[in-house]
Amino acid sequence: MSIKQISVFLENKPGSLYAMTGVLARNQIDMRAMTVAEASDFGIVRFIADDVYKATTVLKDEGYVHSVTPVLGVAIPDVPGGLNQVLEALGGADINVEYMYAFLGGKDVEHAYMIFRVQDDKAAYAVLRAKGIKCVEQDEISQL
Repeated sequence: MSIKQISVFLENKPGSLYAMTGVLARNQIDMRAMTVAEASDFGIVRFIADDVYKATTVLKDEGYVHSVTPVLGVAIPDVPGGLNQVLEALGGADINVEYMYAFLGGKDVEHAYMIFRVQDDKAAYAVLRAKGIKCVEQDEISQL
């Protein structure tokens, strides 16, 4: 009922992101979504991969410090107010959104897709499903 997000801690210097994505590319790991949060010395690259096990194994073998976090993938109607409906459902259930970022569903032109990090992903999942909002499962990522 959730998606596994990989967070990689990188030194904030030229070439760090390039080197990490190069490791993934050489190992045929497809990133479906990505965001970068930076600070002065270090940054956090958060991404969704088709093959979480392979991605984390490769990162570990290459010496990258990383973690895996459950997040929600949500299919949002691609119409004005679509995101607002999702946020209304979560807010109405007193569920705080810690962060979110978008990703593309290339085959589905009727929806936009977003990743949400919330404190209680199981409660958020239940609230969204009850409102008829589709949540995306890990095994669906490669099909979007």
